[in-house]
Amino acid sequence: MNIIDGKEIARKLREKIAEEVKTLKRPPGLAVILVGEDPASAVYVRNKELACIEAGFFSDKIIKSENTTEEQLLEEVERLNNNPHIDGILVQLPLPSHINANKVIEHISPYKDIDGFHSENIGKLMQNKAHLRPCTPKGIMTMLDSIGCEVWGTNCVVVGASNIVGRPMAMELLNAGGTVTICNSKTKDIPSKVKEADIVVVGVGIPKMVKGDWVKEGAVVIDVGINRLEDGSLVGDVDYDAIKDKAAGIT
Repeated sequence: MNIIDGKEIARKLREKIAEEVKTLKRPPGLAVILVGEDPASAVYVRNKELACIEAGFFSDKIIKSENTTEEQLLEEVERLNNNPHIDGILVQLPLPSHINANKVIEHISPYKDIDGFHSENIGKLMQNKAHLRPCTPKGIMTMLDSIGCEVWGTNCVVVGASNIVGRPMAMELLNAGGTVTICNSKTKDIPSKVKEADIVVVGVGIPKMVKGDWVKEGAVVIDVGINRLEDGSLVGDVDYDAIKDKAAGIT
């Protein structure tokens, strides 16, 4: 078993970036917009602030009230689009129900869309000429590379078809030369699909959905899921204890 330590990979990457930032005329600037008071979103935003500090970036946290209108949020995004000291814009999701998240994402300059959700960036990913790539799939590719996992010629199964993880993840693996199967809620016999995979990526939000007998010996398993159980503990979408001893790599 090879445990893929995402935190350590990220730490080393931030250290490397911090050294590169020192050679620039000014530090890169990240603006994060948080609308409302969702506790989980606030934690995510705080973590991004800390990451910016470690990487030597300038960060600007913009907090908007829950009753901010869609038009007001679009105006804020436009202001940041035109700010030469802001290189990246991140609007923390989810947004309040009265705001169209897709409209807001499309209003972000594709050159400052560090989440990689703008249709122009997704289109470039589809054409294998991505400018800014969706963060989680890109991070997973970095993790695979960290253990020397060659995607070219492998069978890859992505369980989950969300716009944030599943769909762009499938394109990342396809662009890297993998043969990719995407499983969604309508897929028949998901276990048999997973058993064929050399690389498995799971992001569905179902605690321990992927069982030990679903995964073949020597597969690499990436678990994107974060689920809180009734007892307060956090678990992923795969049964880690049942899979860890047979996997060549697991998060």
